[in-house]
Amino acid sequence: MTLAVDNGTAASTDLNLAEPSLVMTERADGSILLSWDLPPTSYPAQLSEYLRKWAQAAPEHPFLAERDKDGNWRYLTYGAALEAANSVSQALLDQGHTADRPIASLSDNSIDMAILMLATMQVGIPFMPLSPAYALLSDDFGKLKQIFALTNPSLVYVSSPKPFAQALQALSLEETPILASDDDGSGNITLLEDYKSVKPGSSFEKAYRSVGPDSIAKLMFTSGSTGAPKAVITTQCMMCANVAAHCQILPSLERTPPVIVDWLPWNHVAGSNVNFNIILRCGGTLYIDEGRPKPGQFDKTLDNLREIQPSFFSSVPLVYDMLVTALEADEAFCKHFFGKLDFLIYAAAPLPSSLWDRLKHLNIKALGRPVPFLSSLGATETAPSSLFCYWPQEVSGNVGIPLPGVEVKLAPVAGKLELRVKGPNVTPGYYRNEEASQAAFDTQGYYKTGDAVKFIDQARPEQGLMFDGRIAENFKLLSGTWVQVGMLRTDIVSALSPYVRDAVIAGEGQNEIGVLVFLNPEACRTHLKLGDDDDMSELISNKELRAAFQAGLAAHNAKNPGSSRKVARLAMLADPPFLSAGEITEKGYLNQRAILGRRVDEVARLFDPNADDDVIVA
Repeated sequence: MTLAVDNGTAASTDLNLAEPSLVMTERADGSILLSWDLPPTSYPAQLSEYLRKWAQAAPEHPFLAERDKDGNWRYLTYGAALEAANSVSQALLDQGHTADRPIASLSDNSIDMAILMLATMQVGIPFMPLSPAYALLSDDFGKLKQIFALTNPSLVYVSSPKPFAQALQALSLEETPILASDDDGSGNITLLEDYKSVKPGSSFEKAYRSVGPDSIAKLMFTSGSTGAPKAVITTQCMMCANVAAHCQILPSLERTPPVIVDWLPWNHVAGSNVNFNIILRCGGTLYIDEGRPKPGQFDKTLDNLREIQPSFFSSVPLVYDMLVTALEADEAFCKHFFGKLDFLIYAAAPLPSSLWDRLKHLNIKALGRPVPFLSSLGATETAPSSLFCYWPQEVSGNVGIPLPGVEVKLAPVAGKLELRVKGPNVTPGYYRNEEASQAAFDTQGYYKTGDAVKFIDQARPEQGLMFDGRIAENFKLLSGTWVQVGMLRTDIVSALSPYVRDAVIAGEGQNEIGVLVFLNPEACRTHLKLGDDDDMSELISNKELRAAFQAGLAAHNAKNPGSSRKVARLAMLADPPFLSAGEITEKGYLNQRAILGRRVDEVARLFDPNADDDVIVA
């Protein structure tokens, strides 16, 4: 029996989802085990087998596309991708690069970066994609220096040397070659284009055959928000098993080659190990989006989406928050965007219910039917998905059930159920960090995610699990009452919609809960009928906005009178969260601890009994 979804003729698909069938075991220690009663589908020994498959079956089909200097789409076919990757692999082997040292990339997503990534992984050389922010937005390059000291990369790739000149100089890379796509006159670099002309030989084939499921494919870094970034060992098995499980529960992905427009950075697992790898496994096309969910940069994303119709769209709540405003303002764009979508996916952070409702209203208005909105939960250490809600839902928050082949343990911790994971998608540990590796797993070998979940209905576990916050984010009031930050944050954002983009919950060691909010300037100006020249200080002092916040808090508190949920004080933040300071990830998820730690003065003002009128007291 299957769960069928009528997705209409416009998208020409029936998701034909497998009906969940779970095995649940309750243990004497209070923990609960969950796994599929269904064997996982097969997958190859290494990811590049998919590239070889499609290069033979559909050599002229576009694999990747990016904008060239004139703004036109430049395409890379599967046949050309295989040829380029094999040549670069041989060149790297000829230069003496081995599995003992990774190859680092400092740049944004690009076709050349993809070729290098595929070339390194398929011959057993670990690929190490790093956040460009470490090199471009840092004052002291501290995280970059820590990473290079730990890993000692044998080669560094940058798209163009000049923007990275200060970082490269700070790293003292006199003996480490620099590989680049552009020769901008910096000197002492090797061009990737030169590697593409090397003819693959017997040493390449030998190296390719030596790569197996346990070979290290990538080193993927944690955010490092609470210390030095940790290098997560990502094996070929982890990636192949995870993408195979996605396709097993979403068979529509393999029915027709998917098309996506995606900005998610390849130094994060969602963009690199899910979206990129799904396209590769299914023979689809990935349009590399140069836009970002930031003021002045999101227009590029909108332009790309106005031109290309994706078959699925996967992003973080911050992007959906910015996208929905554009869809509401342009009916033709709205119909175009939803026209060929099989489904939407959100991850990395909970989606506020108000945003869910706005998107659902739009797609029903555009198509006369809902487009399924799916969600997942995972970590860099789980490649990334552990749970997946792959069936349509009426409300936000369900993160689903374990993927096929994945076993989860729900362990009682601090009054919550912590999600712990075991399976072929789980890392063997952290690179050159045995202490952190041992601490990451419990005594039974389950990886401890730090995420809390709860059953929608424990008697019917197949209905899924709800995200229940990050255990490390929660805190106690002076009364000893626990404040569960995760869901309270999304509820407050919904209560203050559409004026708020995100919120930080404060109150540790206080008598009551306070909230610091990041405004949504575009929505504020639209709904309050303000001019575009009104700056942030004028928005913060706007009486109508303050009245809207008073009403929103009152409505929330009326439904949540208990001290663990009632919000007593609110202040608006003039500055957005800073990526370079670790306050927000590149995917748009707020780091509660980092923001509260950096904005001590704002937190003190929030709880000051003699605070000025900027603080709204409920």
